[in-house]
This record gives sequence, C-alpha cells and structure tokens, in this order.
Amino acid sequence: MKKFLAILMVCILAVLTFAGCTKTENDGETTEENVSNEAQTEEAESDYEYIKSKGTLVVGITDYAPMDYKEEGSDEWTGFDAEFARAFAESMGVEVEFIEIDWDNKFFELDSKKIDCIWNGMTITDEVTLNTSCSNPYVQNKQIVVMAADKIDQYKDAASMADLSFAVESGSAGESAAESNKFNYTAVLTQGDALMEVAAGRSDACIIDSTMADAMTGEGTSYAELTSGLVLTDEEYGVGFRKGSDMTDKLNSFMTEKKAEVLEPLAEKYNLVLAF
Repeated sequence: MKKFLAILMVCILAVLTFAGCTKTENDGETTEENVSNEAQTEEAESDYEYIKSKGTLVVGITDYAPMDYKEEGSDEWTGFDAEFARAFAESMGVEVEFIEIDWDNKFFELDSKKIDCIWNGMTITDEVTLNTSCSNPYVQNKQIVVMAADKIDQYKDAASMADLSFAVESGSAGESAAESNKFNYTAVLTQGDALMEVAAGRSDACIIDSTMADAMTGEGTSYAELTSGLVLTDEEYGVGFRKGSDMTDKLNSFMTEKKAEVLEPLAEKYNLVLAF
C-alpha cells in the first residue's frame, strides 16, 4: 500500500512539474504565434496602413483662402493646402476627401476618426501640440488686425484699440490674440465670417491670419475697403494628425523631399512664405 502511494505521489508531482514548466515557457518565451499577433496589432495601430487600406485621406478644413477654398462656380476645393494635400495623398496612392468642420471641434473630429488630419492653415500652438501629432512647420503666418482702410492709421498699438469691438474665429489663434490683449470680441464660425462682420459694420475690426488678409482685402479683392494693420503675433502653420500617428513622419519626409518640386511652386502661386 505504501509503495502504491509513493508511486502515486511521484506521478502527481511529475504532472504538476510539467504543467508548471509549460506555463512558464508560454509566459516567458516569444512564440511564432505571439510574434504574429503583435505584428497584427502594430499594423492595426498604424494610421498610415489604416488610411492606405480605406484608400482615402480625409482632410478636415474650413473655407479659408488662400489655403482651402472654392473658386466661384466650382465645387472643387483649391488653395495651397488643398493642392499640398492632394500631392501628398497621391504619393501614398490614395484619394483625398475634404470635409468642412467646426474649428472649435477639430480635435474631437480627429480623435473620432471622422477626419484623418487637420490641414487648414492651422497655427502651431501649445493646444495643437497637446492634442495632435503635429507636423513640422511649413508656412509662415501672422495674426493681424483688419479694419476699414480709412481708419487704420488711427490705431498704432494694442492700447489704442481698447475701445474697439473685434470679430474672431472661434477656437482660433485670432481668438487667443484677442484674449491676450484683453480686446472686446465676438467669436464667429470662420475667419470669413469675421471679415463679413467688419464689412457689415457690426464689428470695428477683426483678427485673422495674414495669409487670408493678403488674399481677401485691399484693391481688387472681395473686401476692397478693408486693409491690414497691426501685427499681433508671428507664427507658423502645421498639419495635425492623431496622437502617436505614423503619418506625421511620412508628411515631414514628403515636405523635405518635395520642397523644390511641390511646395516652392505652391508658395509662389499663392504668395506665401515657407517656414523651412
């Protein structure tokens, strides 16, 4: 009986030892199956592969000349950023789709995957770098005061504008400039709306990107009676992808490689200054 119990105990210990070794090996070793699963997870998390697989780069924009806008009578988006985005999408072998977004909700639209990037003359700010994987700077810009041409000479500094009413795009660098200067302002949907507020006399001035002011105000433009005045900030534009996205490095490489071929001709065409 004792001999039988001894044999039984030896068998039980052998089974337990084998089971323990098997568990340790599975937990500690990298098997072919684990490597395969990790590769699939890595691929699934790649924004580049995600966009390639669906065949479309979805770009979040607002109507903003000279970056993204439509010529009169046309349904096609054009502008520096629109042409830039098309060239980049073509290099990836995908189509590009432009979606107008509420600028205040741009980060939500990006994180929810309604869009793949924010590409619309977006000023690189702390908020942008906190909420996106932002590209290298590509175009120089300023936040500039625009108002009636016959009044602009009366205002030489921010202090002289303390009693004016301003219009700014909600969630924009223009709104930040208004806040930092303690201006009295109304937030509107787009920079174009800010210009219309001034043209209609509902606001004394607006704060918009100098790139837009150069394209939209002065003789021969839609707002011939408006002009640019005081520069409030100097800044640069970047493209925002999702946090951790591998698309950022892809775009940065494209910008470096295609600067002479793509970006310099676009900058000349749209009268912009590259930031690199």
